[in-house]
Amino acid sequence: MLPELDAAAEEVISAIQRGVPEYARPHDDSYTAAVRRAVHHALRQFVQQIADPATPREGTAELFAGIGRLEAAEGRSLEPLQTALRLGARVAWRRLYEAAGPGRLGTDVLARIGEAIFLYLDELAAACAEGFSQASAEVGGEMERRRRRLLDLVVADPPVSRQAIADLARAAGWTLPRKIAAVALADHGQGSGPLPALPLPALPPDVLIDMSRPDPCALVPDPDGPGRAERIERGLRGWTGALGPAVPLARASSSLRWARQALALSRRGIIRPGPGVTRCDDHLSTLLIFSDEALAAGLAAARLAPLGQLRPAQQDTLAETLLAWLQNAGNARETARRLHVHPQTVRYRLRQLHRLFGEVLHDADMRFDLEIALRARGLLNGTAVRPTRVMAVGAAAVALDRRGPARRAPVPLPGWLSVGTRE
Repeated sequence: MLPELDAAAEEVISAIQRGVPEYARPHDDSYTAAVRRAVHHALRQFVQQIADPATPREGTAELFAGIGRLEAAEGRSLEPLQTALRLGARVAWRRLYEAAGPGRLGTDVLARIGEAIFLYLDELAAACAEGFSQASAEVGGEMERRRRRLLDLVVADPPVSRQAIADLARAAGWTLPRKIAAVALADHGQGSGPLPALPLPALPPDVLIDMSRPDPCALVPDPDGPGRAERIERGLRGWTGALGPAVPLARASSSLRWARQALALSRRGIIRPGPGVTRCDDHLSTLLIFSDEALAAGLAAARLAPLGQLRPAQQDTLAETLLAWLQNAGNARETARRLHVHPQTVRYRLRQLHRLFGEVLHDADMRFDLEIALRARGLLNGTAVRPTRVMAVGAAAVALDRRGPARRAPVPLPGWLSVGTRE
């Protein structure tokens, strides 16, 4: 074998560069030199092992583990490297057979050398795979650290510079989106705890997620894109979480803050969670009211003070009626239909309310305050707010104002009429 070694190595190199496009770099001298060094070393090491099976193999294993690491660093799979190994073995075997010539080596010797080639090939492939796996883990771990750091920068409050985010995004392989939405997740027994650990969320690769934070969260780029909502729902199946509104990238911290608020309100039962993730967009008025809970409670106490002279059951009945009346633009029949009671019952309650609140019910600003106060009261007391035709807070007051100045009806009112109502 020795006389043919250098010529065989050059033929192996030529075959690899022809058969594996990834290694055909005629203008990259350093890369070509690395391939040549690896091939010459591998063939010489094989011949030495044939001559002396006790020859140390550590150097070869280290060399080919380094080649595996290089493949991972360049973003390739192991397939080109494995193809190159097979090509090299085939050329070496053919050169050996031709050099041996007919009758020079017995079939038993050729068989043993062929077996040695296959075993050596397995050793080289194993060394490459080990180096590749180590480098992939290192690269993956570093990329994951960059993505977690990127998430921290994006949700920082106050926000960091866009350039700093863009630089880290480039290093993390993440494209800056036009809009983004934050997801606040509840810790479902990750690590320790009484709850069984759930599989990690199966989210699209462009979603930044950090489950190691005390308050796990994720960032969803362009959440309003086609099919995005469904993919996020499927990926978070089994998890308790809240999806914040879509905002510009610079306001990601606001989306996360609202998502966390929605998650906290959902845990308290103030927001009734439906199937899947709670969406902030479905509870914006509740989030607005509870952005300052103490202030909302103070507003409710101040504006609804007249109800305090009644028994709790009466307070609840009249509060529900007043809210429905405000939300239905002062229409007594529609209010009765919403409450599933007789219109005459609604008129009777409205006369009670007029005696309690007086001229307040004629003031558009006060009606606006009353609707907010009643919604806050219902949410704070765990009372569901009935769905209405008019969803915006205070819209009932606007609807009433369109009728012009409110009528100043004397007290007591006729039984068929209640203040500010229309059939």
